[in-house]
Amino acid sequence: MPTPSNDPNPTADRPPAPLRGRRVRAAIIGIGAIGGGSHLPALARLAEEGETEVVAAVDIDAEAVRAFCAEHGIPHGYTDLDRMLAEQRPDLVCVCTPPTLHRDQTVAALRAGAWVWCEKPPVPTLADFDAVQAEEGADTGGPFASIVFQHRFGSGATHVRKLIAEQAVGRPLVAHCQTTWYRNTAYYAVPWRGRWATEGGGPAMGHGIHQMDLLLDLLGPWSEVRAMAGRLVHDVETEDVSTALVRFESGALATVVNSVLSPDEVSRIRIDCERATIELTHLYGHSNADWSITPAPGTPEADAAAWRDFGPDVPSSHLAQLRELVASMRAGERPRSSGADGRTSLELIAALYKSAFTDTTVRRGEIGPGDPYYTAMHGGAPGWAPAPAQEPATSEEIPA
Repeated sequence: MPTPSNDPNPTADRPPAPLRGRRVRAAIIGIGAIGGGSHLPALARLAEEGETEVVAAVDIDAEAVRAFCAEHGIPHGYTDLDRMLAEQRPDLVCVCTPPTLHRDQTVAALRAGAWVWCEKPPVPTLADFDAVQAEEGADTGGPFASIVFQHRFGSGATHVRKLIAEQAVGRPLVAHCQTTWYRNTAYYAVPWRGRWATEGGGPAMGHGIHQMDLLLDLLGPWSEVRAMAGRLVHDVETEDVSTALVRFESGALATVVNSVLSPDEVSRIRIDCERATIELTHLYGHSNADWSITPAPGTPEADAAAWRDFGPDVPSSHLAQLRELVASMRAGERPRSSGADGRTSLELIAALYKSAFTDTTVRRGEIGPGDPYYTAMHGGAPGWAPAPAQEPATSEEIPA
């Protein structure tokens, strides 16, 4: 492994080097299934095209990161993020660690001048998200921190977004957003899962966030939410199922269901517009074939044919999002799914929890500093907030 730098503050006051005419130097933090199975293949594909190079990997397991680097031809392995940032000065850092680590690791990378591509959920709370955003170089063309919301990307989502934005299919009226997956007891045996402090929430936060983000990306700003949540099967702090009614600024109404109790797993979005019903049915990623468009009776065949022409198939994927992120980096522009654009999905989830736990309707913009749901998704609600740690008994309190 590399030796430490002798510079006591190696990243201070050093602007990132221009990206024109050279590859984007990337580093991966966390070499588990997501880092090695999703981020690395996307980076490797762009490396073949001359766009990127993976210069380092970071993990707490020294032997594992050494083997990972040897297997994939990555020149530098680290167990210390700060050392890696100081010595390698990457342009892009992929954060693939458990959610509780995302805030500190993202801030460290931004302060070192690196752009960040962070797995969902980006951070456990809205307060954490705003703290990260405060570190971005909004006035200097970066660096920015983007969330992995890969379901927004690809030809299907791009085509449908345009149809709705241009009102080719008329106004959106009624929608349904469904993430009904199945997770067993062994899944929750991983210590950080199912806990507010380390995962940020249950299926609304860790699973359904992808479909909810895509729904918001297609339909635009939401205005209010009314929700319910339950802990029906798993022995966890968070919910294992939730339902919600969401009103959008456009007037459209949507139902949202998030579950890890569903043996017949599916991810689905359905949007009924004035002139057509648009439906997406898949599980963990979609291609053109997963979308269907059903025109209203009397629709001219020419219109229906145009709506169904999705163009060349570009599946939703980490690769599809990474291509756009690298283009944003080279242009010095804020990428999609960062800043306010990325925050809107996290805010909807916070509002869903607040509505469920307080039995009230929650409006967009309502949760801010001073609101308990701004700093904790459980909001301190009785029956949902973690039990306070018990002080050890003193000798006087131990019964004889």
